[in-house]
Amino acid sequence: MIKRRRLLSILAGSAALPLLGANVRASTAPASWQEPASWKGIALGAQAQIILDHENGNELIEKAVAEIRRLENIFSLYLENSELAILNRDGKISNPSFEMLELLSLSSQINLKTGGAFDPSVQSLWALYATAYSEGKTVTMEQLARAKYVTGWQHVDYSSSSISFTRKGVALTLNGIAQGYIADKIRDLFKRNGVENVLVNTGEIASIGAAPSGKKWRVHLKGERNIDMPLSDGAIATSAPLGTSFDVNGKVGHILDPKSGKPSGNWQEVSVISKSAALADGLSTGFAIMSEKQISQAKGSAEVLLR
Repeated sequence: MIKRRRLLSILAGSAALPLLGANVRASTAPASWQEPASWKGIALGAQAQIILDHENGNELIEKAVAEIRRLENIFSLYLENSELAILNRDGKISNPSFEMLELLSLSSQINLKTGGAFDPSVQSLWALYATAYSEGKTVTMEQLARAKYVTGWQHVDYSSSSISFTRKGVALTLNGIAQGYIADKIRDLFKRNGVENVLVNTGEIASIGAAPSGKKWRVHLKGERNIDMPLSDGAIATSAPLGTSFDVNGKVGHILDPKSGKPSGNWQEVSVISKSAALADGLSTGFAIMSEKQISQAKGSAEVLLR
């Protein structure tokens, strides 16, 4: 059984919008704000929402949702004919999309920056643990060795003409970065259309401008810290090893160490604030299994909150 909980919620500072179960606090919107347009739904299996200030807000949200669905058809593990599903099934695709190549390139950068802690090739390991726990079984050393054999970013070759794996059985999951990437893309879509104030949540969060209160957007980090983070023209992503768990008791976390092949995590939660939601997403995933010293050396200009 895969058990999942939300790590981020939004305090929009607008009229009462009961989105994602968040406590959206009421206030009077400044004259610069139109009546906020909003949407809630699902993106890559995560609860998603958009809060938008624009006279054509509903029309732009329709475009944004269509773009979310297009990107899901590239990155989803579970849509049978998504680009990623075909790659995992066949071990190769020709003429990959620009978005797939862009995200693999960013994944390579983050893999290097985190010393291999962030590695999308852990999908075979992830599937092994998910299957074993759903069937009430224990992962054997032989099974672990086989899954580790097909784990490693060095087994992924990509170019503008094709993407392929150097070993049969390699599989990718982009769940540790694609939600942030989609948030960036939707924010960029709004920006190209002249939107000055918007908040996009596709599992990770990206923003432009201010909330209806006229102040920065407020993002609530759930957990014992109970922190509300101000956010404007930036992005935030949070990873927690036990945010999703393989077991019903919530004790075996979903973040895997690519080197040991085992569920791991040095922190209860890692939040990364950056200009890019994709970068924040990938870094928070890798940082979850890294030491504070390693994180400090790898974080660059990003802000990191550890618990």
